[in-house]
Amino acid sequence: MAFPNDNRIILALGAVLAVVAAVVIALVFMGRGGDEPAPEPEERAGLQLDVTEAPDLEPTRELRCFVDGQFVGMATLADCARQNGVATEGLDVGLDETGALAAAPTAVFAPPPEEPPLELTEADPINPPSVTPTQPAPQPVQAGAACLRHVGGEWRQLSSGMSQGACVQALFAGTCVRPGDAQYGRWGDTTLRLVPRRVEQSQDNSRFRTLAEQDRNCQFPGLR
Repeated sequence: MAFPNDNRIILALGAVLAVVAAVVIALVFMGRGGDEPAPEPEERAGLQLDVTEAPDLEPTRELRCFVDGQFVGMATLADCARQNGVATEGLDVGLDETGALAAAPTAVFAPPPEEPPLELTEADPINPPSVTPTQPAPQPVQAGAACLRHVGGEWRQLSSGMSQGACVQALFAGTCVRPGDAQYGRWGDTTLRLVPRRVEQSQDNSRFRTLAEQDRNCQFPGLR
């Protein structure tokens, strides 16, 4: 007569165990879902450089040294500058393609390209009016200058009228380059050059000076 009671106890215990097992399985799946890595943001174009250690580089620390575009071995920053015949400020310091800290002269791997050809169309002559206006004519508002990118050995126009800051952002925002490398653009008759940690400008396509600093995220917060 005790068997029916035992069966009910067994069934009750089985139901409890089933519920517990279902809860445990649900917790396991939820835990796995939480461990999945969040989707990475869209990759930026170009190499991302950690340049934070370059300003605090120890004088005795050796890094990969490049001379005339060739790796010549490990050297301190001062020794690498001496081998290149420049001051230490003339070297770009950052991570090379191997992920190691390296130093190379600015744009040694990418000299400035030739300036884009000028294609000018002669406009029809304008006959001035016979009557001199009593008020000076309003001056046209400057909308900007042409913005061009140098890629694949040729110049490609991004815009026919853009401010200098907008042109720099369109050309180089989100892009970092390795030491010794460079990317080029044009804003009007000004050559723009992206090198590690900064964008430079030149009016003669030869002598460059800094236009804007680049942060470690390859952005230009100082430009609008």
